[in-house]
Amino acid sequence: MTRVAIVGAGPSGLAQLRAFQSAKSKGKEIPEIVCYEKQSDWGGLWNYTWRTGLDEHGEPVHCSMYRYLWSNGPKEGLEFADYSFEEHFGKQIASYPPRAVLWDYIKGRVEKAGVRDLIRFNSIVRRITWDEETDLFTVIAHDRKADTESSETFDHVIIATGHFSVPNAPEFPGFDTFNGRILHAHDFRDAREFIDKDLLLIGTSYSAEDIGSQCWKYGARSITVSHRTAPMGFKWPDNWKEVPLLQKVEGNTATFADGNTARVDAIILCTGYQHHFPFLPDDLRLKTANRLATADLWKGVVWVHNPKLFYLGMQDQWYTFNMFDAQAWYVRDIIAGTIHVPDSVEKRLADVTARVEAEDALPDDFAAIAYQGAYVQELIAETDYPSFDIEGSDQAFFEWKKHKKEDIMGFRNHSYRSVMTGSMAPAHHTPWKDALEDSLESYLRD
Repeated sequence: MTRVAIVGAGPSGLAQLRAFQSAKSKGKEIPEIVCYEKQSDWGGLWNYTWRTGLDEHGEPVHCSMYRYLWSNGPKEGLEFADYSFEEHFGKQIASYPPRAVLWDYIKGRVEKAGVRDLIRFNSIVRRITWDEETDLFTVIAHDRKADTESSETFDHVIIATGHFSVPNAPEFPGFDTFNGRILHAHDFRDAREFIDKDLLLIGTSYSAEDIGSQCWKYGARSITVSHRTAPMGFKWPDNWKEVPLLQKVEGNTATFADGNTARVDAIILCTGYQHHFPFLPDDLRLKTANRLATADLWKGVVWVHNPKLFYLGMQDQWYTFNMFDAQAWYVRDIIAGTIHVPDSVEKRLADVTARVEAEDALPDDFAAIAYQGAYVQELIAETDYPSFDIEGSDQAFFEWKKHKKEDIMGFRNHSYRSVMTGSMAPAHHTPWKDALEDSLESYLRD
C-alpha cells in the first residue's frame, strides 16, 4: 500500500487528514497515513501555550499565539466549505472570533472526521531523506515521551509545519545595553504585562498592528511603531505614533532615522518569520520569501524538483483555512493519480514563473486578495471539495480592508454574510475594545 507521511497537525496538516478521510467516506481507497506532530495536541499555532523559548522537552516552542488574540480578518473569509460555523456552534456567531473560539471550530471538524488516531503526538521529525534508487523517502522521528527514535519509509511526504514559528529577529545598535525587555512577537504572550509602559514595536506586519492594538486595549501608556519603508497609515489613537526605522538605543532612549527620539520601556520585534525546515536536506528544502507565489512549488504545493514531495500553506495569506483545504484536496488527488503533474522540471518551473510574474503585476491589496481567491478556485475546480462563492469571500475581505481604514480599533465590530450558509453574522454583544475577556463561554453568550 502507498504510504504518506504528513509533518505537522496544525490547520494545514489537519486539512490534509480531513481530505483523505473525505475520500474514504465516499468509498475510495486511501493510502496508509502517518502524521507526525511535535506538540502534545493538535491545532498548530492555535494550540496556545504560556511557554516561550523551549518547551517541556527542550525543543523550540512552535506556538506564536498570545492571550486575547482575536481573528484579524472576518471568519467569513476562512470558513470551511464542508463544516460551517453554524454547524459547529448550532448558531451563527459574530465575525471576529477570539483564538479559543477558532481553535474549538478547527478541532470540531477533525473530531467529527475521526482522524486523531492517524497522528503521532510528541513526535518530532529529525530528518527526511530521499533515495532515488528505491523512489522512497525515509523519515526519522523522535518520540519525545518514550525517548525513542523511529525510521520509516514513505512514498510521499507532505510538509505542513507552517511558517510562523521561527522568528526573524534583527539586531540594532544598543540592544545589548537596553534597560528594558526586548522580545520577538513569537514570544509575546500577554498584553497586560505592558500596562502603563511605553512600547516600541519594530515592523509594520499584522503582528505589529495587532500586538500594538492589544497593548493599547489593555492599558499601555504609549505605542510607537518604527517602519523600514512606509507607515501602516491607519487612524491610530492619540497615544500611538509611527516613526522611521530605529537607528540605535541608548539606555531607554530610542533614536530614529529622522533624528527624533522616544523613551521606551520595552521593544517588541514584529519583524516576521522564516520558512524553516531543519529536518530537510538542501535538495528538498523550500527556500522562499513570504509571498503569494511561493518559489519552486508547482500549483503552490508540489516541490518542482521532486513531485512526490508537497508543501501546504507556505504562501503569504489572505485566505487561510479554506485555502489549506483546497491545497489538501488537490494533493490528495495527485497522490491518488487523478490529477497529473507535468513530467519535466521545466514545465513545473514555468508554472511557478507565471505565478510570480502575475503577483508582481498586482497593483494593490484588493488585487492581491482576488489573486489568491482565484488560486483557491483554480484548485477547487479540479477536486470534489465543495465549491463556494469565492467572489463573495473576496468581497468580505474588501469590506474588511475598508473598515480598517475607517476605524482600526473598531473594525472588529462589523458583521459579514457567510458564503457557505447565506446567513448574516450577528453583532458581538460587546465592542472589541471593551471586550477584555476572550474565553469561548464569554464570546458565545447572548
